[in-house]
Amino acid sequence: MLAFSLKVSHHSHLFRSPQLFLQVPFNATITAHAYSPEATGVVDQFRRFLANGVPPNQYTLPGVLAACGAERKRVVGLQVHALAVRAGLDSNSFVRSALVTMYSKCSDLATAKHVLDFTGPDDSVSWNALIVSCSRSGFYADALYLFVKMHHRALPLDEFTYPSALNSAAYLCREDTGRALHSLLLRSGFEGYAYVGNALVDMYAKCGELHAARQLFDKMPHRDVVAWTSLLTSARHVSDEAALDLFLEMLASGMDLDAFLMAGVLSSCAGVTVLELGRQLHATSVKRGFDSFLSVGNALVSMYAKAGCIDDARLVFDLIPSRDAISWTALIVGFAQNGRGPESVRIYNDMIRAGSKPDYVTFIGLLFACSHAGLVEVGRAHFESMESVHRIAPGPEHYACMIDLLGRSGELEEAVRLLNRMQFEPDATVWKALLSACRVHLNGGFALALAERTAEILFNLAPNDAVPYVLLSNMYSKLRRWNDVARIRALMKARGVSKEPGCSWIEAGGVVHVFHVDDHGHPRTAEIYAKVEEMMGKIRETGYLVETGNMLHDVGEDGKEIGLAYHSEKLAVAFGLVSLPRGAVIRVFKNLRVCGDCHTALKLVAKIYGRRIVLRDFNCFHHMGEGVCSCGDYW
Repeated sequence: MLAFSLKVSHHSHLFRSPQLFLQVPFNATITAHAYSPEATGVVDQFRRFLANGVPPNQYTLPGVLAACGAERKRVVGLQVHALAVRAGLDSNSFVRSALVTMYSKCSDLATAKHVLDFTGPDDSVSWNALIVSCSRSGFYADALYLFVKMHHRALPLDEFTYPSALNSAAYLCREDTGRALHSLLLRSGFEGYAYVGNALVDMYAKCGELHAARQLFDKMPHRDVVAWTSLLTSARHVSDEAALDLFLEMLASGMDLDAFLMAGVLSSCAGVTVLELGRQLHATSVKRGFDSFLSVGNALVSMYAKAGCIDDARLVFDLIPSRDAISWTALIVGFAQNGRGPESVRIYNDMIRAGSKPDYVTFIGLLFACSHAGLVEVGRAHFESMESVHRIAPGPEHYACMIDLLGRSGELEEAVRLLNRMQFEPDATVWKALLSACRVHLNGGFALALAERTAEILFNLAPNDAVPYVLLSNMYSKLRRWNDVARIRALMKARGVSKEPGCSWIEAGGVVHVFHVDDHGHPRTAEIYAKVEEMMGKIRETGYLVETGNMLHDVGEDGKEIGLAYHSEKLAVAFGLVSLPRGAVIRVFKNLRVCGDCHTALKLVAKIYGRRIVLRDFNCFHHMGEGVCSCGDYW
């Protein structure tokens, strides 16, 4: 056993009070727990602290107030505030700062400002606390107002003040304010601080000034993962391809990644449907433990769903320990777009039973699922429940889904009545849904007349949009009204409206191969065209006939008609057959709606070659096999 003695000198009066002696361990315990994830028991510890007769001091109270703010315990915070006033500690800069932060976190900005204005002299610590709290709580305009007020009071601005102000300007997309802040901090000499530099890059990025953000980024002496994340996030606003290029540049620089960055990169993989890279990132997430983060789990669900791997999306979803509305919505939308509407509705019911609240986007996916599965009564019930149960006002996308649902079921007149009941002016999304619904039921004169009126509205509402011209022309073509087809084509030319060039792409061996109609630019063109001829020959033997009801799809840039056999999706599937391993799923993505002829042909190709073909166009997925498609031949 070790023994030791403590010599007490003439300073031993410091230990005569047991209460003062106990303050040290109590302060240490409260402070340690208050600023950690274990803040729950701090208030109880503080009560025991007081019960032992130990008076609070300027070190104890900030920790207790931090715990009250973290747990949003405003009433307890008020009691601690009263205790601080009684002890004469409310004017202490640390206590005052903690009070401001606590009230801000409890969404009581009025009291926080009152503490700042009427308790003690001005100090930067308390002002920074309020500005930071406003910015983190989403009160961006208040944060900027307080920054200006602080500057006018000649209080020193520091490396904690500027980032919060810049973040607020970024979220409000106030580039002018952000540039003014940049000018001010340059004069103050704070640009070299890491937090300030990251906030500057983020501000310019969120304001859409990618060039300015990149210039600042390149000048930074030390770039951390936060700076890379800010730049990568801004690149996603330009394109997902640009974001992935930047990600590869980051890896080449030797910078490590974190969970937040991983979620953003996975979202970019979903945007450009780069499945192999997405799978590699999934493996890295599991290895690094990032898959336990909700944002990464949600991004993985979305990535697999958008790549057509809906069963993999379900597996990832089932492994998420605590799901939020985004998790459920990603799965609901994913199943809906992959042609599994009834399952999408069942997942929504599971979501409600789990106590998660659906949001605006949830109902878009749910109604889309009902529409593509033909669940008319279920769709009606969920549409009505939006306002009556969930207090969510339907938007254009929800009305478009309902009009599409009614149109599919032949209820065009009810669709028109629903459109007329809308509380706001229908936009192009709604009118296009009605026009698209008309093409299903062209046997009667009502559908064509309604289509013509709807198209005229769209010509005025969205004059540069080729979709209504194409849809109306295809209806005329289906009815073999060739003069009207020629009239629409001439009208497009006279008005300078051009159809977006169609393209399809497929991933093979880690490389994305892009095809356009009648494309001869691929290194394996001879093999691809030989395979197309083989495909078309085999399906003709089964009785396949070319569909000519989509004439506007068959016009090249030079105005000449191009054979339907050489549409981009057929070229991509042919490439998949000659390049992918036997039995591998052929996944093709297209920027436009797949035409009727390609849809019919590829269903037969999938059956004859015994291959599963997954084709995603701009509207939904088509899972083809055994001569049938998951869309039910309506898309």
